[in-house]
Amino acid sequence: MKREILITSDGSTTINLPELNEQYHSKNGSINESYHVFINCGLKQVVSDKVSILEIGFGTGLNSFITYLEGKREIDYVGVEAYPVTAEEVEKMNFISVLKAEKEAAVFQKMHTVSWEEKHQISKTFSLTKRKQFIENIDDKDAFDLIYFDAFGARVQPQLWTVEIFQKMFNSLKENGVLVTYSAKGSVRRAMQEVGLTVERLPGPPGKREMLRATKISKQ
Repeated sequence: MKREILITSDGSTTINLPELNEQYHSKNGSINESYHVFINCGLKQVVSDKVSILEIGFGTGLNSFITYLEGKREIDYVGVEAYPVTAEEVEKMNFISVLKAEKEAAVFQKMHTVSWEEKHQISKTFSLTKRKQFIENIDDKDAFDLIYFDAFGARVQPQLWTVEIFQKMFNSLKENGVLVTYSAKGSVRRAMQEVGLTVERLPGPPGKREMLRATKISKQ
């Protein structure tokens, strides 16, 4: 399948799949979307000195890198990706320059060059485990404070936005854990609610009216 580099509205890059009319990030701004959905509505809402994060769709590493930049606490990050991007595609991503993060360029490169299926200490406070895994095979239990659900959209991969998948997400979250996603589809919200998640509609990133945040409310 053809893959091409696209410049989004905030000047940052993404990978475009023209045959599917789908991108790894929003055409309305890769970095803007990442900050709005995953940092502001996700990471900043988790009150803990140590945060364990599961990312569904590690992709270009943008969410991981911005989380590293904004973490300011101990973070244990697990990124799941079935089809890793190539080294050539990583080289074409301009996140470092747009974020003005030249001093951290080596960290971004390290995130992509460390081996899969092993935990790596990227910095004193940030560890990364990359798992080459299909979402359907995730079986973590009560492991994460926060999930970044950043899979391709339901129009392209509807099988990733089902009750069965969100049951896996529910099981993976600790009590009071949070899941955030750019999606606001009614079918997605209902699937989340069916497995027991408490769902909020929030203002979306540029180009989207709404997004969803779901919480695994403690039974106590």
